[in-house]
Amino acid sequence: MNEQIRTLAPAALWNHFTDLNAVPRPSKKEQRVIAFIKAFGEGLKLETSVDEAGNVIIRKPATPGMENREPIVLQSHLDMVHQKNSDTTFDFETQGIEMYVDGDWVRAKGTTLGADNGIGVASIMSLLSSSDIPHPAMEGLFTIDEETGLTGAFAVKGGLLSGKILLNLDTEADDELTIGCAGGIDVTATGNYQQVAPAGNTAFTISVKGLTGGHSGGDIHLGRGNANKLMNRILLKLDKDFDVNIASINGGSLRNAIPRESVALVAATSANAAKVTDAVQSLAVIIKEEYKTTDPNLAISIETADLPKQVIDKAFQQQLLRTIYACPNGIYRMSPDISGLVQSSNNLSRVVVADGSYSIQCLTRSSVDSEKTDLVAAISSTFELMGAKMDFAGDYPGWGPKPDAPIVQLMANLYKEMFHASAKVNAVHAGLECGILGIHYPDMQMISFGPNIVGPHSPDECVQIASVQKFWSFLLETLKRIPNKHGA
Repeated sequence: MNEQIRTLAPAALWNHFTDLNAVPRPSKKEQRVIAFIKAFGEGLKLETSVDEAGNVIIRKPATPGMENREPIVLQSHLDMVHQKNSDTTFDFETQGIEMYVDGDWVRAKGTTLGADNGIGVASIMSLLSSSDIPHPAMEGLFTIDEETGLTGAFAVKGGLLSGKILLNLDTEADDELTIGCAGGIDVTATGNYQQVAPAGNTAFTISVKGLTGGHSGGDIHLGRGNANKLMNRILLKLDKDFDVNIASINGGSLRNAIPRESVALVAATSANAAKVTDAVQSLAVIIKEEYKTTDPNLAISIETADLPKQVIDKAFQQQLLRTIYACPNGIYRMSPDISGLVQSSNNLSRVVVADGSYSIQCLTRSSVDSEKTDLVAAISSTFELMGAKMDFAGDYPGWGPKPDAPIVQLMANLYKEMFHASAKVNAVHAGLECGILGIHYPDMQMISFGPNIVGPHSPDECVQIASVQKFWSFLLETLKRIPNKHGA
């Protein structure tokens, strides 16, 4: 299937993307892709280095006639989100992504595609390996671990880069020029609880599956179902009406993905068994009707299971379900200054309760740091009421928009010239590395753009072929228009 991708245009970009997708590259396990990119740069006999974190920098001199232009940085991240459908057998640690062409789109077979941010990486590789594309002196910056903490960007030291303009190739709509983003922080509640023998003698597995999911920042405004919230809604009803015992809950996967699946094991008395089944099936009809537009493939099921030996202590079970119910999820506040922009949100991304311990994970985002702090306080207060230990990690800043920056004006005008329409110059409710890189490079002009990518962070991820061609032509023309150095 992947060989079909190599026949697409622009050939260099799609071939590099295919080569890249043959390399397993989960976040925090990027050793193989770091080695791959390092070997790529060295094979071109370009100056190539790897910093202490694992970020790869490849430098290429300006082409003849472009020596007096401002040097640029082209930046993308090497890691990708690993998500697959429950019925897909796939090992992200050892297998390359299986891609195929579907009309004007490239998709993966039951998994995430890795177009986020693999198309950006492949674009930079194409420029570095080219012999006929005019460009100023450039540095290809390939960062690691963007998807689970942006630790690569945090590790880029001041003075390492000489470029004056940074082109981040990590935006997912080809009519957008992104000049600002939200900051975020990982919030985790953990603790222990007492286990007891189940009061009933019948057990069920309850499953919530088939939700659309998606990016917990960029898609949070779409109102898609959250598997952890929906499962909790079902369990609280069963707790109230039929006094069930919960043995375990396992929902969600990654912080930056809207959770698509959750599975719980519960016990009930034989007298209530039929009522429990009927209640779940009745509530499933209601929930599926509520989410028929955003999550048309939602499936809620209940099946008999082996009776667990231990279940959650009843008092803690009641506390847990009510706390999860109260935890903020989704949009917290819209921006009062930028129409349609989510300002603050929370994604209740992971709920794991089993064997006497629990871990509940959130990713909290905001483009206003003080409001992010306030939302974290609200979430923390909720879980602290049940005695949870709170941990906070991966705090990163937002990226403040500078709409008057010369690179923004240049690219907005160029877009209109090339495509006879105005680009959407905007900020996004997702984390981009520009804000972090700006800590050490406050004077560097930055902008983010890319092709149309739909469904990132989910197995529905796909990238539009025609849009990649449009993006590529826009990138090449931008390089030609980079201005002369100040005073040159």
